[in-house]
Amino acid sequence: MSVLDRSIRFVDDLSGVGVARRRSWERRYARLLLSYDAVVGIVAAMSAYLLRFPSDSLSWAYVYALATFAAPLLWTAAIGLSGGYEARVLGLGSEEFQRIFRAFIGLTATIGFVSYALKADIARGYIVLALPLALVLSFLGHYGLRKRIHRGRSRGRYTYRVIAVGGEESVADLTMQLRQERYCGMQVVGACLSSGDGARLVGLEVPLLGGLDDVGAAVRSSGADTVAVAAGASVGPARLRRLAWQLEGTETDLVVAPGLMEVAGPRLHIRPMTGLPLLHVEEPEFAGARRVAKAVVDRSLATVAFVLALPLLAVLWVAVRVSSPGPAIFKQVRIGRNGKEFTLLKFRSMYVDAEKRRAELEQRNERAEGLLFKIRDDPRITPVGRFLRRLSLDELPQLINVMQGKMSLVGPRPPLPEEVALYEDDVRRRLLVKPGLTGLWQISGRSDLDWDDSVRLDLRYVENWSFTLDLMILWKTMSAVVRGRGAY
Repeated sequence: MSVLDRSIRFVDDLSGVGVARRRSWERRYARLLLSYDAVVGIVAAMSAYLLRFPSDSLSWAYVYALATFAAPLLWTAAIGLSGGYEARVLGLGSEEFQRIFRAFIGLTATIGFVSYALKADIARGYIVLALPLALVLSFLGHYGLRKRIHRGRSRGRYTYRVIAVGGEESVADLTMQLRQERYCGMQVVGACLSSGDGARLVGLEVPLLGGLDDVGAAVRSSGADTVAVAAGASVGPARLRRLAWQLEGTETDLVVAPGLMEVAGPRLHIRPMTGLPLLHVEEPEFAGARRVAKAVVDRSLATVAFVLALPLLAVLWVAVRVSSPGPAIFKQVRIGRNGKEFTLLKFRSMYVDAEKRRAELEQRNERAEGLLFKIRDDPRITPVGRFLRRLSLDELPQLINVMQGKMSLVGPRPPLPEEVALYEDDVRRRLLVKPGLTGLWQISGRSDLDWDDSVRLDLRYVENWSFTLDLMILWKTMSAVVRGRGAY
């Protein structure tokens, strides 16, 4: 049994798991993270101490030795004050890492202010070494423990038991959304409907546990620890208030879906009004200083990556040329930002007559529900091309497209002109930003995704872009490439 399993003591059989059990594993998980960060504080401070003060100067560096022993308390306190151990931010999304970063900024600023106020001569090299090292180690540790949680949740463990409340259609949509987000850990174990007979719930295998007046009893009978109110007009303010009263004293979480499934992150804010808090939704940002900064970062990182990858690019170029007749680079017209055409570059992974043979393979298309053409064992792919696709190496020449400003490192999938010609109005919003070398579609299954999921993920990125989201996608792309799921 792993350290995490022993520390948190999750159970495989979730029947009867209620608020007390959930609170228990949340507290144990938070304590495990707290203990890890304390160790990080010691390691980072000790490493900085030994690097900054060699052994022959230990006699006059005793102040920093004392500071080293205080580092675990300072580092964990900074993360705690930033809300980094709150249960609602652990295990999902970027908020947990943003709070750790805020702790790093806050602690750095505090040390700088105190040293200035006291006119203390603090060795800058010690601080410059200790705090960034603590930040990196905490990031890595929290990420590693999170992946452990995710693997368990993909097998139905470590989940919250949810009662979905609302109209039948809204409850069904919410249930399907939560199942698609498999890492969120929210398992719908029952529903209380304000309207409908529950026919749609039968196919989803969600038991109907009553109406709005039966929510309290449903929570107790199912061992649920969360009540999720689905979007819709069927549960009005008065009814929602009475529902909150029903749950008082039970420590059951009450969450409300705002009906904006693909709007998240910094665009959502609560605007307080007298007796009526309003959810304020900011407009998505498609231009401005942050977009200019993104373009500069894209081109800079792409240039560095291209230079470092030149030896690998040369080897792949030779491998493609030798393996089959034809050019090494495949050029194809794609549609970029605002519907402008550009020439996308890839290593050729198919035989040169691939387009001519497409008609005879049309009936084998596994993506007939949408606008794409994908076959898992496509006979047009060369042996070398199959290897390139497996590791996404065929897409490396697109670094040139990024350096040219035609693409971004992260963005929606670059579509073909014939696809765009069939786009509906809502799908055209994908063209408001530059297409990406990678994106949410890349880390979520690639070719295994159906058309609707591909569109949903692309629109989610377009609507909620941020630098934090880009960093998260770039980080997850590495593991997605290694796994190779959906690469064909």
